[in-house]
Amino acid sequence: MGRVQGRVAIVTGAAKGIGKAAALLLGHEGAMVAVTDVDEKAGRAVAKAIREDGGQAQFWPLDVGNEEAVRTTVAEIHDHYERLHILVNNAGISGANKPTHEVTDEEWDRVMQINVKGVFYCTKYAVPFLQEAGGGSIINLSSVYGLVSAPDVPPYHASKGAVRLMTKTDALLYANDKIRVNSIHPGFIWTPMVENHLKSSGDVEAGREEVAKLHPLGHLGEPDDIAYGILYLASDESKFVTGAELVIDGGYTAR
Repeated sequence: MGRVQGRVAIVTGAAKGIGKAAALLLGHEGAMVAVTDVDEKAGRAVAKAIREDGGQAQFWPLDVGNEEAVRTTVAEIHDHYERLHILVNNAGISGANKPTHEVTDEEWDRVMQINVKGVFYCTKYAVPFLQEAGGGSIINLSSVYGLVSAPDVPPYHASKGAVRLMTKTDALLYANDKIRVNSIHPGFIWTPMVENHLKSSGDVEAGREEVAKLHPLGHLGEPDDIAYGILYLASDESKFVTGAELVIDGGYTAR
């Protein structure tokens, strides 16, 4: 325990899935966690679980696609804890699963608003506080589909490619401020997002078996598999790591 002791961390999309696992683990390892999500009931439950585990956490409702909400919420979190060291840009949606020529403007823009602008807004308003703290770590959740592609969900794939390049740009921009910026690229992780994606495609269990076969290790990942990568990048153990792509995908992209 104590790998991020005394650090203040914001985790977006922290009510479930990877975000929940990351918030719980960061709290267990000593961070003061700002749990943020649009799902207030589930988000408050995560903050409560961290406190019951002996950690420190509070919940803030947040739609990362709303710039003013991000600006005020990040400022409130900073005022509450009086500092900020870690930002985990996890919030995201999968969006429309249809061929590019059938995707509407509204469907495309909705994914970009959350997955791309959400990362932009949170980074924009967190950076001054990280500079004030003398450095920190920003961890952006991309995907294996920020590295390779597949014949489905075009807006999602485009958004995750954008996150990958945004990460590298910010890593260079803020290196002199001792702010490290890295991206994580999960394979298929058993989360509500993946489950809902499989539901939209037909039989969930059959789909899960087929998706598992895409990974050389033969199974889907679990949220904790990604949370431990987030913890590593948030801690001083990764002090010489910035602009990197941490791929946690069961071998998916090694094929």
